[in-house]
Amino acid sequence: MTHALTSLDGTPASRLAFGTMQFGGRADETAAREMFEASIAGGITHFDTAYVYNDGASEEILGGLLRDQRDRLIIATKAAYTGGGSKQNIQDSFAISRKRLNLDVVDILYMHRFDPDTDLHESMEALAELKQQGLIRYVGVSNFAAWQVVKAITIAAKFDITVDILQPMYNLVKRQAEVEILPMCADQGVACAPYSPLGGGLLTGKYNAGKGGRLTEDDRYAARYGLDWMHAAAVGLSDVAAEIGVNAATLAVAWAAAHPMGPTPIISARTAQQLEPSLAALDYQMSDDLYDRLAALSPTPPPATDRIEEQQ
Repeated sequence: MTHALTSLDGTPASRLAFGTMQFGGRADETAAREMFEASIAGGITHFDTAYVYNDGASEEILGGLLRDQRDRLIIATKAAYTGGGSKQNIQDSFAISRKRLNLDVVDILYMHRFDPDTDLHESMEALAELKQQGLIRYVGVSNFAAWQVVKAITIAAKFDITVDILQPMYNLVKRQAEVEILPMCADQGVACAPYSPLGGGLLTGKYNAGKGGRLTEDDRYAARYGLDWMHAAAVGLSDVAAEIGVNAATLAVAWAAAHPMGPTPIISARTAQQLEPSLAALDYQMSDDLYDRLAALSPTPPPATDRIEEQQ
């Protein structure tokens, strides 16, 4: 049974989360407010940001939008993407994040990525102290491999805390999480909030139509989604979407959410209009047959063991 996250007033986490990575960057304050309000109206209760997003503008804008709804929402931020996983870096950056968000308590604090150069005991102790001080409610890790999460779980227990949630990459053309990460989350009771369910916009079909976006503007994303078969899968998804009369983005998000482990994909956009089809996935019920049909568009990652004769 995975960890059931709730807000301060006991409101459960929504089936999808909203990521504010664009706030203060590709989305100005007006667009951010419109997307926040659309998310609230659609039933989103889980909002995600990070210390490094747009030099703090993301946290500041999100903090300004919360107002009287704060207690029914789950607010997550992240530390230690830059500067390493030392106690000082985690706690110093979090103090700034909390001020930007204008919050006494932040619901989830993630270690943004694994730091091989800092003893994980130090990082977990930093998070434990913040939790014991009542400044955070849940401990998370982001971009950790399955073995790194299990290591974090073991070390966290020494400080009398748990690792409650993991944030990996996961979508129809990035399925590595199926091998060990999602099964590990299910086994260890760790919630999972995967990012990039639309593959940087690839799975919306807009690049097939010749439009621009993150894959044409950001070299990292262009490389991440640069393989021909990924683009072929996106075309296939668009074809299925047209056939059944559902937006490709809705199908992509709903597919990521439909994994048996029960992940909570993080959706995002630049405008409320662009967000609409992703939000529609909140209520979309995907059949097993459609799930399998979409899964067949991309390679299933090989199992973690080479003893394929033992695979069921």
